[in-house]
Amino acid sequence: MKLSLPLIPLLTRLNFAFSTFSTFTTLATPTTLATLAIFATLSTLTLAGFGAPTTAMAAASELSTNSTASTGNNSGSPEVLIRKNLSSRLSELQDIDEVRKTPMPGIWEVRSGNDLFYTDAQGNYLIQGELIDTKAQRNLSAERVAELNTVEFSKLPFGDAFTLVRGNGERKLAVFEDPNCGYCKRFEQSLLKVNNITVHVFLYPILGEDSVEKSRRLWCAKDKPAAWNDWMHAQKSAPAPLTPCDTNALKRNVEFGKAHKINGTPTLFFVDGSRVPGAIPPDAIEKQLAQAAANVANPRK
Repeated sequence: MKLSLPLIPLLTRLNFAFSTFSTFTTLATPTTLATLAIFATLSTLTLAGFGAPTTAMAAASELSTNSTASTGNNSGSPEVLIRKNLSSRLSELQDIDEVRKTPMPGIWEVRSGNDLFYTDAQGNYLIQGELIDTKAQRNLSAERVAELNTVEFSKLPFGDAFTLVRGNGERKLAVFEDPNCGYCKRFEQSLLKVNNITVHVFLYPILGEDSVEKSRRLWCAKDKPAAWNDWMHAQKSAPAPLTPCDTNALKRNVEFGKAHKINGTPTLFFVDGSRVPGAIPPDAIEKQLAQAAANVANPRK
């Protein structure tokens, strides 16, 4: 979600790294000008191994707290203040799902759905961008989004999918695909080069009515895996339904996808709950399968 804030004067967007601030978002008031000056100094400082930026950030946070106190708006915890101030000032942040601290001193994460923003302890500043730990060489924002996108593999609605097995089928993945999706057909070609795998295919018709009709025919086919392979690999026509068939599974798949923000096809899910969008090549599939198995065997604490 990109914020659109035409009614707030002097409000600019900020894309930043853990150690670098490139642009700044502020509600211009006299009490925040000094804090702006402190934040501006961070553009040339790094948090990895140096004390000065941390001190500057702490000073900024303290000054913002003092300024808030002087205006009589220092009631409640930071979470309460952040929710109150951001929701009252920004229409896009009426529904804030979570507010929590980040490893960066003085900076809090604000989550709306799967969209992440960052702010100070009073919600006077808003940062839209990625948080990078330069010392550990980690994209904390990307890791957080991956965490939010995780779907427990065992809780996928497998009753609304059909299954393809190659080799011994010991490795597993699930994929949401639209029969008219060109990238899905590319992914299916890559998947042919991966052996010893079980693939749970969820028909996910989101590209129009023709996708819905083809999905109905494929779902109602006597041999779903064979009909799917004929359509995706041999370019044969989707079969006509032989008998009346309950296609509510397709509706449930679309509802599940919307609830879990599956916005495109193909979208892959692995046994560790990780999700990968797009038509990744065979070597990337192999790598992800191995990593998922390792994560299950040795879960991160």
